[in-house]
Amino acid sequence: MRVKRQKCHRKSVRFYTSCFGLRQPFKVLCDGTFVHHLITNTIKPADTAISNILSAAPVKLFTTRCVLAELKRLGTSYFQALEAAHQLFTASCDHEKNKSADACIKDVIGQNNPEHFFVATQDTDLRKKFQEIPGVPIIFGLRNSLFLESPSAFQRQFVKTSEEARLHMTALDRKMLQKRSRNRSVDEEANNSSGENEDFVDQKIGIQDERKTPTARKATSMKDRVQFKRKKAKVI
Repeated sequence: MRVKRQKCHRKSVRFYTSCFGLRQPFKVLCDGTFVHHLITNTIKPADTAISNILSAAPVKLFTTRCVLAELKRLGTSYFQALEAAHQLFTASCDHEKNKSADACIKDVIGQNNPEHFFVATQDTDLRKKFQEIPGVPIIFGLRNSLFLESPSAFQRQFVKTSEEARLHMTALDRKMLQKRSRNRSVDEEANNSSGENEDFVDQKIGIQDERKTPTARKATSMKDRVQFKRKKAKVI
């Protein structure tokens, strides 16, 4: 069962890296529910545990200041989770005032996950939300094990549609290139035909010049000669 799960994880990682450009070290955005789950189930070190489900790739764990603020508000029962969250990198969130953790993470991910985050959460509603956004891999915990969700049907369909659109554009580009090539060939043939006509006219004129009568050529030759006036003898 464990081997089968690892194969599914590797397949999912390949899907997100090849289709959405996620690159190592993978960035994992953790909310308070996930950090609390790690602490409660003694899953540590957290980065190693997460790396193991991502094909042993290097990872960097992030949270947000809104998540930290929410953990702090939850009081002493989440104190250890707060301390652990403070050890993570802090992803920047642009809102001026603190939001709820889930609203903050939704803002960071946006509509197309520009920072290429994996999202680690135990929030079921948040997981469902991100299944409807292209390129958002989801990590969650179940007791003392971590899982990478398989790509949702929406994400797979998005990739399929995008690929079909790309191939369609490629076909259109190919047709445009072929059309331009045909037009260029027609223009070259027209230019070559024009040049041949000019050469033919020049040759015809040359032949006509050669066919001039000897008398005409002689007259032309005599006309072109330099003529001198004959001096008259002086009478003394």
